Amino acid sequence: MDLLLKESLKASYNEKADLRDKSDIEEWKIVELSSFINALNNDGLRSVLDIGAGSGQQAKYLLDRGVDVTCIDLSLNMVETCRMKGLKAEVMDYYTLDFDAESFDAVWAMNTLLHVPKVSLPAVLKNIHTVLKEDGLFFMGVYGGKDSEGVWEDDSYIPKRFFSFYTNEDLLEVVSPLFEVMNFHVVPEAGGSMDFQSLLLRKKEISE
Repeated sequence: MDLLLKESLKASYNEKADLRDKSDIEEWKIVELSSFINALNNDGLRSVLDIGAGSGQQAKYLLDRGVDVTCIDLSLNMVETCRMKGLKAEVMDYYTLDFDAESFDAVWAMNTLLHVPKVSLPAVLKNIHTVLKEDGLFFMGVYGGKDSEGVWEDDSYIPKRFFSFYTNEDLLEVVSPLFEVMNFHVVPEAGGSMDFQSLLLRKKEISE
């Protein structure tokens, strides 16, 4: 199932690369980015992996503020848009993070992991845990607040995209085996009818 979803998402985002590149970063996302940068600075962290970087607007915001950011995205068109901004970018997805263990001080993933089927999210989180350095930070932001999973029938993207949404309680539960929750807050209806769930997490040491 993941392979079919991957190909469908790739087609959806390849088609929308130019359109997404033309939109400005919303103000509430700037607030989230600024809080993340403050957390990095407080811990003296610099290298960040942006998972599902899209057209690279958020990564460029980080880069312009002194962050050493590496972008990955499923879509070649999105990756090329990132590179045109002077960003390091590779075609890659969260199912196979092709980096050495403990490669990054921090990971940024905004509205990316909501495309992961619920059954697959623990494995994806484990991949992120692996590439993070000891005590590394992980920002995970997703739309949610209700429990649902499936293709969004009203989606304007072609093919229509798959989404997984979590209640606050379920989302905190799924991250807790691998990460300590440093901050959790909700931006009400940031995604239209959906809330935005913002998590700043720290890597836990776990016994294999």
